[in-house]
Amino acid sequence: MAATEDIILDVRAVTKRFGGLTAVSKVDLQIKRQTIASLIGPNGAGKTTFFNCITGFYRPEEGEIVFHGKPITLLRPDRIVHAGISRTYQNIRLFNAMTVMENLLVGMHPHMKAGAVGAILNTRRTAHEEQEALADAAAMLDFIGLSGMGDTLANNLPYGLQRRLEIGRALSSNPTLLLLDEPTAGMNPQETEELKVFIRHLRDERGLTIFLIEHDMKVVMSISDQVSVLDYGRKISEGTPAEVQADPNVIAAYLGTATGKEEEAA
Repeated sequence: MAATEDIILDVRAVTKRFGGLTAVSKVDLQIKRQTIASLIGPNGAGKTTFFNCITGFYRPEEGEIVFHGKPITLLRPDRIVHAGISRTYQNIRLFNAMTVMENLLVGMHPHMKAGAVGAILNTRRTAHEEQEALADAAAMLDFIGLSGMGDTLANNLPYGLQRRLEIGRALSSNPTLLLLDEPTAGMNPQETEELKVFIRHLRDERGLTIFLIEHDMKVVMSISDQVSVLDYGRKISEGTPAEVQADPNVIAAYLGTATGKEEEAA
């Protein structure tokens, strides 16, 4: 087990129910700082529900979620963003009628201090903060490969660039932990390879910790430091990509074959 100071996210026996359905059942999971961790499992395994518990959209009935050594289980989503966790979604959720630049500025909002009064009165502090935000958004445009597209409506971007923009908006809140929900979904092979390089860059050059849900096993196995596997809401395996690939429980979950114990009992 990693030293406590190396752990950025510590999930302890988290359970989430919807009526009589247990979507996530007593899941323990730890993620070390500046690593890429992946969460995999068949459709309906509870992966996005688990993300929603971490980010405050769902409140688990049991368990605790600790981030940077502090419990966040009961915090609202906006306070969790402010603490340093940001995310993207399985289905892209951009503000389509807003420009690329405006989407990035929305991402910066949790850390902006000027309120409604400052905006109305156009105080010097508010004007200075707005100029800084515009400069930061322009730098983010360059970083995510959308330089020169700031005035483009988000809806007019190609699909792969919309994914980039959504990641850029998440990065604009200055997180230390970035959650990516199926970031390569719908991408062509070239876009997927470019995004893999980009995710590694976020870890290696910006020092971020990345936690992603992904169905493309080639992506998972090529970029992950740690892989955790859910099946019917339970964690059934965890380890390095090679360890998880060789785990009979994982093979059974994905292929529907019997485990060794079940075969012996048959």
